[in-house]
This record gives sequence, structure tokens and C-alpha cells, in this order.
Amino acid sequence: MAANDTSSDQFAILPIRMPPVPSFPHSAVHEVRVRQNAPKIPTPNDSRSLFLKNVPADSTEPHFRAVFSNLVGAGRFETIIFEDEATTGLEVDPAQATKMQGLARKRKMMDIEAEEREREEVASRLPQIWTRQLHRSSGTAVVLLADEKSVQLVLKAIAKLQKSKKYPVWGEGLADDVPSLGSSWISSHLQLSRVDKSAAQTAVHAFFNVFNRKEKEAIELAKRLRNEPDEDGFVTVTRGGRAAPASRTEAEEAKQRMVDKAAKKKSELKNFYRFQLREQRKMEQAALLRRFQDDRRKVDAMREKRGKFKPET
Repeated sequence: MAANDTSSDQFAILPIRMPPVPSFPHSAVHEVRVRQNAPKIPTPNDSRSLFLKNVPADSTEPHFRAVFSNLVGAGRFETIIFEDEATTGLEVDPAQATKMQGLARKRKMMDIEAEEREREEVASRLPQIWTRQLHRSSGTAVVLLADEKSVQLVLKAIAKLQKSKKYPVWGEGLADDVPSLGSSWISSHLQLSRVDKSAAQTAVHAFFNVFNRKEKEAIELAKRLRNEPDEDGFVTVTRGGRAAPASRTEAEEAKQRMVDKAAKKKSELKNFYRFQLREQRKMEQAALLRRFQDDRRKVDAMREKRGKFKPET
């Protein structure tokens, strides 16, 4: 179960001992790659989070909570987010979400309305048909810890494991915190798959109600942002026929095109008349003549100085 890739790059290797199971009655060591989280788009929690690679397929939050408690003690592990975790399908663009939060703060949304929206979000989720989610092989995850100090403690504890060989045991101390796999897991899935028709229909209607509301809010926000200047005084540029506002990159490109166009127009108007061209040529010739005369005087001075030099006898 250990990974064949030995080039860990900047990753630390966290060995986890996998206990024997009926399908494979032998103990094995699974290697999880761990490093400081550094996503392409930074987030406020990057300094206290770890990026994990090659996580076991049967991983759960209680599993990793027990592993990290074994490494640095309880109280430092907060949560873990797996890359293939199911989402509601109603995600909002980060830029739009930030702007919506700002507008929501200005409007000071009432608590009653906020609670109503939360109830809509819960009602829009389809019934769960699996008691436990499995992940794809060699998947990744992000672990959120209590603080930056916890990150350093975890990395140091992982480094010590290579010498002590006292690897954390997968699933140790979980008791009944995690539903078991195997035949009972499949049996429960078959039972949960027989969802009540009315309950499923209610969840689908709630989903589309939330989706339509968010789409309407995004269109209204786009209309408002079209006429709102940014901190530099520029209005966000939009493409024709598109409801959403253009990105900041597109606005910067449009701004640069305007500057280049103005500079080109200015250079075309300069020396437009014939007499201006003649005057410019005369000025260039006079400048060349002055530089020539200056160089000639310097050469004459050097020759005169060299003629007066007499070595000692």
C-alpha cells in the first residue's frame, strides 16, 4: 500500500500502519505525503493548514483526528476537507461572494431572513444514500489545525517517526464513531436508495428555488457593478451581451489599450506641419555640431597636455 514514488520533493512522509482485515490478513504501512498548504489562490487559513497527498481510500475525519492526536495530542486538529467531497452544486464565484457579503453587510440583513435562507439550503440537499463516503485512490486533502504552531509540531512529529518507527495505527480508538464497511455498508446503501418519492421531489423543488434565487441575485449584482467605479476611479468593463462583470484582468487590459491609443494619437499629432519638421532637423544638426566641436576641443587639449610632458632624467 506504500507509494512507489520515492521523490518526496518538499513533502514529509507520514507512515501509517494499516491493521489486518479479513480480506487481507496482513499488516502494511501506508505512506501519506504531507507539506504546508500553498494553493494557487491564497486563503487566510494557509498558515495553519497542511496539504495531504495519497490519503487512504477509506479516510474519514475521525480517522485523521485520531492520527493527529497520536502525533501531537488532542485539541490541535480542527477538520479535514477531501478533494472529492460532495458539494451542493450551488457554489458561488469567490469574487462574487465577497461582493455579495459586502452588500449584505451594508443592507444589514435581518436574522429572520438569514434563517429562512439557511432552511432553504438544508431542504435543497438530496437524501444521503451512503452511510460512509469512499475516496478515489491516491487522493488529496487539506487539514485545518488550531494555529501555525500546530503545523510545525506536526511536521516535527512526522520527522521523529522515521527514527522511532512507532507509526500511528489506522482506525485505532475509533470504536463506533465510523460506520463499518463491507456487507453491512452495502446493505444499508440498498435500503437508503429506496427514497420516498415525495421527499425526493420536495428536495428537487427546493434546490431549484435556491438556484433561481442565487441566479437572480447575481444578475442584479452585475447590473449594479457596471456603474460602480473601483478605487482607481475606473468603471468595470463588461463585454456585450454578458450579464456578469468582466474580471479585473480584462479591466486592466482595457485601461492599457486606452493609454496606448492616447499615446499613439499624441505622437501622430506631434510635428504635423512641414515647418515643424524643418525646425526639428535644424535642431538635431545644431546639436550634432555642438557635440563635434566639444569633442574636438577635448582632443586638442589632450594633445597640448601631452606635448608639455617631460619625463625626469
